[in-house]
Amino acid sequence: MPTTRLKNTLYRFLLPFCAPGCGMHPVSGLSGHRIIYLRTFSRLIRRHHVLGSASLLSSGNHSALLFTSSSNPCHTAFPETYFRVASITKIATAMLVMRLADLGYLSPEDDAGSFFSDKDAQSALSGISLFHLLSHTSGLVDPPDLESRLENGVPFTCLFPAVRHDSPGRSFHYSNLGFGIVGSILESVLDKPLGEIYRQHLFGPLQMNATLEGCTLPPDRIMPVSRVLPWHKEKDLILTPLGSHPLRCPDPLRHYGHSAGSMYTDIRSLEKLLHVLTDDSSGFLSFHSGSLMKRTFASYGSLSPTLSYGLGLLRIDDPFISDSPVYGHQGFAYGCADGAFWEESTGRILIFLNGGCSEARNGRLGTANRDFLRWAFRKELPSW
Repeated sequence: MPTTRLKNTLYRFLLPFCAPGCGMHPVSGLSGHRIIYLRTFSRLIRRHHVLGSASLLSSGNHSALLFTSSSNPCHTAFPETYFRVASITKIATAMLVMRLADLGYLSPEDDAGSFFSDKDAQSALSGISLFHLLSHTSGLVDPPDLESRLENGVPFTCLFPAVRHDSPGRSFHYSNLGFGIVGSILESVLDKPLGEIYRQHLFGPLQMNATLEGCTLPPDRIMPVSRVLPWHKEKDLILTPLGSHPLRCPDPLRHYGHSAGSMYTDIRSLEKLLHVLTDDSSGFLSFHSGSLMKRTFASYGSLSPTLSYGLGLLRIDDPFISDSPVYGHQGFAYGCADGAFWEESTGRILIFLNGGCSEARNGRLGTANRDFLRWAFRKELPSW
């Protein structure tokens, strides 16, 4: 995955020569409102080597769905296709926390250690609040072997003190570990498996087809993911090692991965999630909680001056994309570059999910997401 300017330059240079294509006519399905600039959309799909995708545009009472496919590897998306949406899960996690706060189960201002009976957990998380974890200002950084630690069932307390990089609230460090520990807190507070907590308090009430446990889904309903560069034939990923095991019992010290990026859902269900945040009258969250999620808690700094962060929400202030702030999240994992966003001033929505895509970055924002956002908010949706 390209993370530095030099790696991005090399990646973009090699992309046209080494990545699989999606053909001259990748669009395989359309429904809803007529797409005015379909050729532009198809050109972007080809430019970013998108391997099977589902896209949704929404403006007021109008919406449209676009599906694309690829032949080698063979990826085809349908309305009922589940996507592992990676870090877009962080929107759902933050919403769930704020919902539980509204219901009186917890207070996001409390010390995170106070939610645990384990003394090592209390000590490790001393001074860190749920607000810090949800805004990436906890001072925690991801260890390089985070995934293997999760897969091997290593308690998160064993990662400390090496992962405490800074004092809480002082600086922004994007941390999957921090968001994963939010899931540990929820299991500790409700004494239920994490998947059940999401079903009972989020997916069920919003009538979403969604789960944290990909192993419970039919494999042929899940969009496989391929990394387009470097591309390896027959290396599709359907389930991650972490997602291959059900969450049968609460285990707060070891379940610190799913709440950061393990949600599987379909595109219409993801739209329902965003509508809670674009429509203050939905009633799922209090006005205070919804507003708090969109409040700016931290900036990405000089590398991405157009990006800042709320609670589980990325904020984009980029005139290339819109004159209005754009909220949402992107999801990078195993080769996909997903995005789920809305324009604050209009409530217009763009969701872009795929089974593989260019992972080039513009700062920290995926170049594919930036290009599709510009197409949606500057060109397509204003023409409806």
